[in-house]
Amino acid sequence: MLRLGIPVVGVTDIPRAVAFWTAALPLVAVEEWSSETWRTLAYADGSGHALGLLRSDSPPEPRPRLHLDLFTDSAQEQQAEVRRLIGLGARAVEWDLYPPDPDFVVLADPDDNVFCVVDLSRAPSGGGPAA
Repeated sequence: MLRLGIPVVGVTDIPRAVAFWTAALPLVAVEEWSSETWRTLAYADGSGHALGLLRSDSPPEPRPRLHLDLFTDSAQEQQAEVRRLIGLGARAVEWDLYPPDPDFVVLADPDDNVFCVVDLSRAPSGGGPAA
């Protein structure tokens, strides 16, 4: 039976990516499938795999069709997490596609992979509270 695995992020520096994503989220690097070109990150509570990091020489897409959303529960938490992630090595991205009063902030990881920090108290994006 086919089933969905985990999202995989292409990176140029596996150790740097492991350091960033394990500091950004409650994840730990596991040895399963580990190699010079691959690391699996799992939930720190042992509940399963969460993210794959794959060595890649291709450049990141400036507007990827597929990306990670990281969730917060309030605007204050979102602001604090954005500041924390930037302190870990992420950077703010100039994003000309924001809707009016966006519920998300676009950042890029140290490998320039774009991801969003979403305030769920205002989701869905641009549409007001969920019905």
